[in-house]
Amino acid sequence: MADAYVEAYGASLQECFENAGLALFETMTDTEKVAQTVEEEVEVSSSDKLGLLYAWLERLLVMFDTSGNLYSGFKVLRIKRTEDGYSLRAKVWGEPFNPGVHAQKTEVKAVTYHQMEIHENQGRVVARFILDL
Repeated sequence: MADAYVEAYGASLQECFENAGLALFETMTDTEKVAQTVEEEVEVSSSDKLGLLYAWLERLLVMFDTSGNLYSGFKVLRIKRTEDGYSLRAKVWGEPFNPGVHAQKTEVKAVTYHQMEIHENQGRVVARFILDL
């Protein structure tokens, strides 16, 4: 079994989630070589922030698995508190996987809740999570 323990951070929860998305795809390929020619919208929700992070990363992974698109641009438009917890709306940019252009680093099988955490302190948000490789 192989795992990657990832730490993403930002000045806000939105920026932290954007960087978490980038870290997910950086685990799979060199994101600097992924052009931003395809734009997609993402919406997820969960009862808490950890669940929202999981839902966000899992949706991105499922999008890759179903469309074959790699992503290198992430813009979280909003994270909103709702009656049921939290919702996230974002735009992502990327392009179809091309083995002649995109290096394959490692396959990410799943996102896990194991040891997942989010710490919010004055002007800095840090998220840690494990990717099952």
